[in-house]
Amino acid sequence: MRIRPAVPADLPRLQDIERAAGEPFRAVGMAAIADDEPPPLDLLDRYRLAGRAWVGDDDAGRPVAYLIHDDIDGAAHIEQVSVHPLAARRGLGRALIEHLAGRAASAGLAGLTLTTFADVPWNAPYYTRLGFRTLMESELTDGLREIRRAEAAHGLDHWPRVCMSRTTEPAPRPAVPH
Repeated sequence: MRIRPAVPADLPRLQDIERAAGEPFRAVGMAAIADDEPPPLDLLDRYRLAGRAWVGDDDAGRPVAYLIHDDIDGAAHIEQVSVHPLAARRGLGRALIEHLAGRAASAGLAGLTLTTFADVPWNAPYYTRLGFRTLMESELTDGLREIRRAEAAHGLDHWPRVCMSRTTEPAPRPAVPH
């Protein structure tokens, strides 16, 4: 997989990836998340123009995963990372996150942050495996508190959510049994 900056022609495909990546939420009783609209094209384009939209593409150069991010309170905040289910379990999400970690370290940012669902297996438990830890309420920055307020206003607090962070150091790889 090649990680590259998103280009204008990718943006509708990013919406398709988001819709497809939302479908598994139905199986865990979160149909409203599956039905949520993907980011609008103009918002995706703002991330692209700011150099904050990355794609992982397949062998044909077609995006199958993407990540968009902001800089929030001295950290690279992952606004969204999504992998098309047909390309899942190949390390694409991890690769995009590690790519961002490298860029954040080069930019002098201390770490990565994100918000996610606490109890969805491919959310907080996945990020924990990538070296993220759940932040206590007292550890939240003003920017993270504002993000959480916006998420609550959007109805995401119907299910438990957490803020997580990690350093920009590469996540440890899982041990391979002999």
